[in-house]
This record gives sequence, C-alpha cells and structure tokens, in this order.
Amino acid sequence: MSAAGEGAVTIRALRPQDSRLEVSAIYEESWRWAYRGIVPQTYLDALPAGHWAAFIDSPGIYTLVADDGGVLAGTASFCASRFPEYAGMGEIVSLYLREAYAGRGLGRALLESAAALLAARGLGDVFLWVLEENARARRFYERAGFAAAGEAIECDIG
Repeated sequence: MSAAGEGAVTIRALRPQDSRLEVSAIYEESWRWAYRGIVPQTYLDALPAGHWAAFIDSPGIYTLVADDGGVLAGTASFCASRFPEYAGMGEIVSLYLREAYAGRGLGRALLESAAALLAARGLGDVFLWVLEENARARRFYERAGFAAAGEAIECDIG
C-alpha cells in the first residue's frame, strides 16, 4: 500500500467484490470535512457508517473509484439525468475524496473519467449539483469547465 498521494492511483469501475461500506465511508469522511461549516455539525457527527452503501448499487447509476493500491481514495457516481427537464444529458451524481487525497488531482481524474464514460453513452452534455455554500467545490468544477446555471434545488440537510 502506498501512502496518500504516492505511487499510481488507478481510476476504475467499481467491482462486485469492492466493499460498498468502504465506498460509503468515502462519502461519510468527505461530508465531514468538506461540508464542515455548511451542514449542521450535529448531522455530520451523527452520520452512521454505511449510510450510502445501499445507494451505490442503485439501478442506472455507475460508480468509479480511485484505487490507491487497494485503498479506495475517492469515488464518483454518474448516470443519465434523473431530472426530466435535463433528459438526454449526463449527470454527475457524486464526487467524493478522502481528505488525505484532496488537492492531488484525483477529483479531476474521476470527473474526467465519468464525463468520458457519459459521452461514450451519447451523453456529452453533463450537469451536476453542488451546495451553493461549498465554495471549494464550486471553484473545482469551474476550473473543470462547468458554469453556474443559476438554477437551484431546495433541500434540507440535517
């Protein structure tokens, strides 16, 4: 096993033998550090292990992982749009990294791989949602070529 950021990290499709609990742990860890100060801390502290495990195998959703010598460092999920008003487009559903891997290019690699796989399915126009207050993620997506569309979804987290 290599230390975070050392050696080659492989972006690959989630395999049946990969632990859904480990992938869910990436979501949970990422939420705790990336959404600190955005989502209520009591909610973040109470996230149960495996909270997203069932979501990972949702029909029609594809998942990539960043594999660092057997340690899953990050994940991205994508699909054809789940929103009727964006029919015919690809959707990046999630992109999360373990904190130790942030800023090392893995998020960009996951995003580019997901977008390429969507394009190969005829879904070259891609959208995603990001929390309005998540300035770091917004900058990341803007550097990757995404632009704010001025649309919003109301959601109550925690």
